[in-house]
This record gives sequence, C-alpha cells and structure tokens, in this order.
Amino acid sequence: MEPVAAPAHGISRRDLVGVTLAAGAGTRLAPLSGLLPKALCPVGNRALVDLALDRLEQVTPNMAVNAHHFADEVLRHIDQEWAGAVTVSTEPGEALGTAGALARLRPWIDGRATVVVNADSWSPTSLAPLVDGWDGRSIRVMVNGDGGFGPRARIVASTLPWSVTKNLVEQPTGLYEVVWREAFARGELEVITHKGLFIDCGTPLDYLEANLAAATIHGSAILGAGTVIEDGVDISGSVIGAGARINGDVVNSVVWPNQSVARGERLIRSIRAGTSVTVGPL
Repeated sequence: MEPVAAPAHGISRRDLVGVTLAAGAGTRLAPLSGLLPKALCPVGNRALVDLALDRLEQVTPNMAVNAHHFADEVLRHIDQEWAGAVTVSTEPGEALGTAGALARLRPWIDGRATVVVNADSWSPTSLAPLVDGWDGRSIRVMVNGDGGFGPRARIVASTLPWSVTKNLVEQPTGLYEVVWREAFARGELEVITHKGLFIDCGTPLDYLEANLAAATIHGSAILGAGTVIEDGVDISGSVIGAGARINGDVVNSVVWPNQSVARGERLIRSIRAGTSVTVGPL
C-alpha cells in the first residue's frame, strides 16, 4: 500500500510511528489496578490502551506499546485484540519511564519520527491537529486547556523527531526532564493547544468521570454484549460490561464485565469491578 499523507501533513504515514505508553503501575487507581493493569481498565467498555491505539491508528499504521506492570496480561491483550498489528516492548526489572521506554524501542523506531500518547488518559478527540503540518523534525506537545506548557501541564500527546529519539538512554528517565524542559527553554518546543475532552484516569474518581463522559457522548447507557438487565431497573448514564447481570439500579456508574448487581442494590456514581470490589459513591 502506498503511504498516505494526512491533510496538510509534511510526513508520510510510512515514516511515522505511534507509541502508547502503558507501563504505569496505576497505584493511585487502586483498588481497580489490583484487578487489572491500569491500561486494560475499560472506558466505555473498551480498554484504555485500545482507545489510545485507536487514536494513533488515525495517523499511522505503525504502532507499539510498552508494558511493565502486569506485562504478561498487557501482551496477551494486545495479541488478542490487535492480532500482530502492534509491537509490544516489555520492561523487565525497573520501569523505564517515558523517555527510557522510547530508547528501548529505538531498534523498532529505526529512524522514523514518533507520536507518543499515554494509555492512562482518555480523550475522544483526534490527534490530527498535532501532526498536521509537522515535518517530523521538531518537538511538539499537545497541551489540554489554556495553561500552556509547564511541569503541571496536561499533556495529551507529543511528537519526537528521530534526531532526539536516537540519543535517549535506556534507563528510567522522563520526557519532561530530558527533552521537553530543555527544548522549551531554548524556544524549540512547539505547543499545540487542545480544547477537547481529556481526562487522566489516575484515580477511581477520574476513571468514573471518563466513563460517564463516554456515556454522555454515546447518548445513553453503554451496554456490552450479553448483558442481562431486569425490566424496570434504572441504568441511566452508566457503562455496563459484557456478560453483566443487572437486577438493581445502576445510575451514573460503571459495572465491569461479568459482574452483577443484586435486586435491591442501588449503585450511584460507583464502580463495581469485582465480587468484593465496589468503589463509591464518588
């Protein structure tokens, strides 16, 4: 297939790769992250890592994921859902951070420019504004909101030219410390403002809000395949996973796959993630 250039985009899809960072332990997301790797927690009934890859796939077919916490589960998931279309880079021992992870992927990146997203954040918006007009030679960050770039900026995605990636070191380091901060100080960091929805699913409350936003966009409750909903129960604003059995009200809440809500129960702004794990109301 011939490479296709995105509109007003100076670099071909063939010369661009996308990396989803999915190695975080998700400590703040406990107890949910004790059941699943953070990147596999579902928003709108789709794993966060898959949603991140969906967005990358809009700008490049060449995609990779890094994994550390529950790496075997992430690897199995990617193999099952993406059938060899996504490279997985596992990090034994200590997690390498955002910069070290890209250094480990350097043989795969192999001279190409890179778009980077985090699997632990949710956004329904396109990455096109980040790559439109990009020639693959500059460093860009897409920042949510009007606050501009800084240590607390909400980074939606970023780009790295090969000239930067090739010099990264495979050790625990972050892109802010070794790339973005210095580029910003030199006036060489291009900041793209992102005005759309963006939620860092770092805590159970943030994770719930992402799901409720997905349900709002959907226009009604989101139901997975094979859900069983008792007549007359209220499931408004909720996301209910495949195979769940709902016999009580579930309002503005999340029920993970194959979980149940008993008759007489009423979940409000809560997350039912396991037989003994319910978080909320939040």
